[in-house]
Amino acid sequence: MRSIVAAVSLAALSLACTAGAAPDRAQFKPRAVASGFAQPVFVAGAKGEPGRLYVVEQGGAIHVLQNGKRRAAPFLDLRSLVTAGGEQGLLGLAFHPSYPKVRKLYVQYTARDSSTRVVEYRSNGTRASSPRLLFSSADPYGNHNGGMLAFAPNGRLHFTMGDGGSGGDPENRSQNMRSLFGKLLSLNVATKGLKIEALGLRNAWRFSFDRANGDLYLGDVGQGAIEEISYSPAKSPGLENYGWDVYEGRSRFEDKALGPGKLVQPVAQYSHDDGCSVTGGYVYRGSNASLRGRYIYGDYCSGIVWSFKLTGGKAAGLRRESFKIANLTSFGEDTAGELYGVSHGGTIYRLTP
Repeated sequence: MRSIVAAVSLAALSLACTAGAAPDRAQFKPRAVASGFAQPVFVAGAKGEPGRLYVVEQGGAIHVLQNGKRRAAPFLDLRSLVTAGGEQGLLGLAFHPSYPKVRKLYVQYTARDSSTRVVEYRSNGTRASSPRLLFSSADPYGNHNGGMLAFAPNGRLHFTMGDGGSGGDPENRSQNMRSLFGKLLSLNVATKGLKIEALGLRNAWRFSFDRANGDLYLGDVGQGAIEEISYSPAKSPGLENYGWDVYEGRSRFEDKALGPGKLVQPVAQYSHDDGCSVTGGYVYRGSNASLRGRYIYGDYCSGIVWSFKLTGGKAAGLRRESFKIANLTSFGEDTAGELYGVSHGGTIYRLTP
């Protein structure tokens, strides 16, 4: 994510028809469900809790929306522990795959010493407590902090670090397997066992696993020209290399050899004519049959939202949606697979009926 303290547009949602869009074609349609949050960066539901959403604020608090009404007290308040601003802050949240039987959740944040931390908490249904540190890493720069957390079908908690920051990966970390920067990492949350799942990332800002088949979709923020969405099937045989900083999107960025792993080039990309910081999304698996299977994503800077359906490993039916979400920091899913969009200006939108 490029600096998410850029000036927030007063118009958090701009509706505009897409040129040439068929009026009877199924569309994602945004509807504001809550507002007044302080720089929200993520929204999620938890199994066994229908009607409830958790909203993550960059400054360090997580709030509960129950049937559209915000609880007065935060579910988790880490503001005294978090360094927030720019690309730092409380950035990710994931619930244990066996929740609520196993009442654990996981957050990723930038600590006061600027390190990146992944911490487990326990929930009593009202508040989270009892922190357990799973991962901590010093960070040389204040940008490219990654921040997404998601459990894969195999039960491992996946997260990203970014390439360490600055610009152009100056220390060549992303292609170096001796560094954890620029990698997709996973944790066994019981043993704290860490694994590198993929390399060649610049700053993966939001990734997700398709709840229907476990396929991975990942948005990686570009350097100065190209934003990209990459895809890896659940049956991928091993280590994958997303190309940075040898490639930016499908274009050559630096003249050097690739590191290990299979090169994976994006299934979708766009230039900075259409934005400057991609926000990865989700494959829709909710109640609207005509939209199922479409992957939705957007851009933080322009607010443009796109979607496509993957066919034979390629993006088919790529379209620009008929609305914008200003300062789009994230998408999210509820327990039923319905989708939401998050504006850094403070509003949460439901995108499906």
